[in-house]
Amino acid sequence: MTTNVDKYFIEGCGRCPLGGTPNCKVNTWQKELAILRKIILESGLIEESKWGVPTYTFQKSNILILAAFKEYCALSFFKGSLLNDENGILSKPGENTEAGRLIKFTSVQAIIEIENTLRAYIFEAIEVEKAGLGIIYKKVSEYAIPDEFQLKLDENPVLKTAFEALTAGRQKGYIFYFSAPKQSKTRESRIENCMQKILNGKGLNDS
Repeated sequence: MTTNVDKYFIEGCGRCPLGGTPNCKVNTWQKELAILRKIILESGLIEESKWGVPTYTFQKSNILILAAFKEYCALSFFKGSLLNDENGILSKPGENTEAGRLIKFTSVQAIIEIENTLRAYIFEAIEVEKAGLGIIYKKVSEYAIPDEFQLKLDENPVLKTAFEALTAGRQKGYIFYFSAPKQSKTRESRIENCMQKILNGKGLNDS
């Protein structure tokens, strides 16, 4: 994984085999990334490498990430849900994302057209951090547990105890994962495959 920011803009994050090759996604968005990087740095944020991608901080707090994807490059605000977004340019990275928000770009012109707006959003994100505002996350109890999983929990008190002992984030991860398939058979299969991990006190992505 890339630990040098400058290297990222040449070889990518290093988390997949495409890193350092012509097929790396950063090569698709070289011009766009360069302009976005310049705008961000002019805001006074500190540039670091975290998770293999350029991460920008204010007084050691994460403000946003700059990253390249297959279909677009983007600015990703850690507390984007707290921004006013009067221009309606923010989007959720995923359906269940509570805090982060993206601004997607597919051309240099698209960046130039909203450059002043981008600067305003970045400065607003900094002000959010200065004010000490935090995200109020939904409680696990506010999410609907799939019927198939609820049945397993009711039938198996040990599983229920193990699941409730997990952190809220791990519990949500399983609920989202089990809820995603449209077919009950697929949901049941996912639950069966994850039961031992839950009993072992591990989250969905834990090894």
